Amino acid sequence: MTNYWPNSAYSTLTISSDDQLLVTDDFLRTYMERPELKLVPESCPIELSLHQRLTENPRAEVLESDIAGMADEDIQENYRVWLRYRSRLLASSSLESFYMSLFKGEGVDVPPLFIAQLAQIFIRHILGDQAHPLEVRMSELFFRTQKISVIEDGIVMGADEEAIARNAQASDTGNIMDLLKGKSMTMRSADLDVLHEDNAETYWTRNEDFDLAVQLNFGHEPINYFCRALEKWIKHFLGVSVRITPMQQITDPKWSWHVGLDAAATEILNKLYNKELVEADELQKVICLFRLDFIDEAAIAKTQAGKPVYMAIAMNDQQQLKLKPQNLLFNLPLAKTS
Repeated sequence: MTNYWPNSAYSTLTISSDDQLLVTDDFLRTYMERPELKLVPESCPIELSLHQRLTENPRAEVLESDIAGMADEDIQENYRVWLRYRSRLLASSSLESFYMSLFKGEGVDVPPLFIAQLAQIFIRHILGDQAHPLEVRMSELFFRTQKISVIEDGIVMGADEEAIARNAQASDTGNIMDLLKGKSMTMRSADLDVLHEDNAETYWTRNEDFDLAVQLNFGHEPINYFCRALEKWIKHFLGVSVRITPMQQITDPKWSWHVGLDAAATEILNKLYNKELVEADELQKVICLFRLDFIDEAAIAKTQAGKPVYMAIAMNDQQQLKLKPQNLLFNLPLAKTS
């Protein structure tokens, strides 16, 4: 059993009998130590008092007058955002139901950083303590932006964008930077920074550094582990069993449904589906295609019965892969439930 991502706040939550995550006071307290709300030497007495009160009782009622007197207007706004967020959290039956509610109605009014943190907590819960390190590394895509680089022989590499920026600022730029600049994968030192089957166990000692690159080409193990994580994500939230398989191209003349797993992939798949012209340079942004088949046939809308769903991940114009895992929860052709 391996405890990974210990700073995710997952350990502060409790688990219900139906495997849902329940908010606790300790979970709420973690937000008081986030940079947006954490006390600093310049914190005024009103801020100090409110911070102490919410640390002692994270569910305490807070009035607008408790906030308006703070010296720092940015801190005032941070508290307002947090309290709106807290209110919605506490009104939900579980963390999962809160997450699902974020993408319904009038739009998301929660900071993207909070949404990414929730995605990390969920995938940590879903994978459990027996996960394969490559599956855990590929699940970083659910909540951390990847910088994509295509190097020699069409090798597609993904590395954490923040880790690359961190390495670029250091005196020693590190092997990931060398790798993404196009140096050979056969370099002996590159093995230290590229995670694969042979060195997968090294992930555990670096699991919160997010500094291990992975190869994302079709036919390589990381993509297969990514498929397993996607399947488990769908099963946990929707209770539907599916099988996801990587593909190199879509040749189905009866293609009837697709889901882009990020904004760039959605745009490209929409164009292909509508038989619009897609330039070669745009097609080259596609990292991998996937086929999703429903194991639970009863879960599918009748018009989609027996038909696959095609999916894709792609990099945007900034060579980023910014996964939107919620797309899998809202865009599948499921049968309507009463």
